[in-house]
Amino acid sequence: MESRRGPGEDAVREQLHDERERVEAASAPEPPVAEDGAEPDAAAASEEQPEAAPEDPLAVATRERAEYLDLAQRTQAEFENYRKRAAKDAAAAGDRATAALVRELLPVVDNLERALESAEESEQHLAAGVRLVHSELAGLLERNGVEAFDPAGEAFDPTYHEALSTRPQEGAEQGVVLEVVEKGYKRGGTVLRPARVVVSA
Repeated sequence: MESRRGPGEDAVREQLHDERERVEAASAPEPPVAEDGAEPDAAAASEEQPEAAPEDPLAVATRERAEYLDLAQRTQAEFENYRKRAAKDAAAAGDRATAALVRELLPVVDNLERALESAEESEQHLAAGVRLVHSELAGLLERNGVEAFDPAGEAFDPTYHEALSTRPQEGAEQGVVLEVVEKGYKRGGTVLRPARVVVSA
């Protein structure tokens, strides 16, 4: 025999069903949500950056051409500076070598001149040969830009003159070259040997 449900039994069953749905909803895992509240797919999409457009080949070629041109110009300028520096150093080395050789030859010139001054009448045939050697040597020095200077009567200048002694001289001002013992020589603006002189006191 089927039992009848009381009027309050249906209300209790409905209340239990609602409670069960509430518990299941509370225990179900929540879908992941991004920090800014957006859906995960939307957050990931916002983080993706658009791909950069490929650079124009003409712009790349123009930039590289400018870089290579600048490099070539700098290299050419550096080489030109090096060439000038090397030429200047070579010229300076040549000048030093010439000056050293001339200094070695000057005593020879002095001795030839002394031999000519002291030659006797009977020795003129020998003096002619000495004069020829002296003339050739003097021409060689002149072709290399070497010139002699005789400062007799000039004011003493320590840049060009070397005082060997001093002596009083009547009528001469003090500091004047009275006698030249050895002539001086210079090449351009460089004194190869100062003139050795006697100066008035």
